[in-house]
Amino acid sequence: MTAPLRFADAREAADLAAFLARLLHYDRAAAVRLQARGGALAVFGRPPSFEVLAIRTAVLLDAAPLDVTVSAGELLDGIENGGETTPAGGIPVPGAVTGPPWAGVLPPHGGWREVPGLPGAAGLRGVVAAAVAEFRTRDEQLPTERRNRAERDRMGREIWSRTIGSTGLPLRAVHAAQSLGFLPPHEPPVALLGSGPWLRLRTPYGSVAVRTAGPAGLGVIPVPHTAGHAHSR
Repeated sequence: MTAPLRFADAREAADLAAFLARLLHYDRAAAVRLQARGGALAVFGRPPSFEVLAIRTAVLLDAAPLDVTVSAGELLDGIENGGETTPAGGIPVPGAVTGPPWAGVLPPHGGWREVPGLPGAAGLRGVVAAAVAEFRTRDEQLPTERRNRAERDRMGREIWSRTIGSTGLPLRAVHAAQSLGFLPPHEPPVALLGSGPWLRLRTPYGSVAVRTAGPAGLGVIPVPHTAGHAHSR
């Protein structure tokens, strides 16, 4: 039986619960991959339409290794119930589910370097706001015969695939970070890191990673589900 998750404090659990709730807002059947090692838990999810990986970390009291893909909804239920079914206040780890393809395609463990040219949090939010306004304006200007899902999807792909300056980071990654609560209004520090074909937008509230090379955005580098293999964030 998998050992329960014992968070360092109530805030760690609450922050993770908020992240899970946001993922479930976009996909009620969302799955998350959990990796823990040395008292650090990394939770990976992929909100539909953004085509990015979202990563939230939490500090645990235990150092037991863990690597499993589970239902985000079941994990959230366990946190909201406060571990009522688990002794000593731990949160039960839901049963493993068959992982979606993205769960085997995670960013590398190391080799990250800082990528220059990223605006601050306020600048990033401004770019997203401008893109949203552009989409609405262009949508309103569409002729009636072209105001359909296919045309809106095409327009959205064109806007959100644009990159931030010379960084190579697609705008959809910043949009995802804001939508998931990683870019709150009080100007958190932000950084852009790169490792191979991967870029990672990091804030104190979570990270968004995107594969910028290879087919379908998220490429085909498999990361085996091996117990104890956790990514430091």
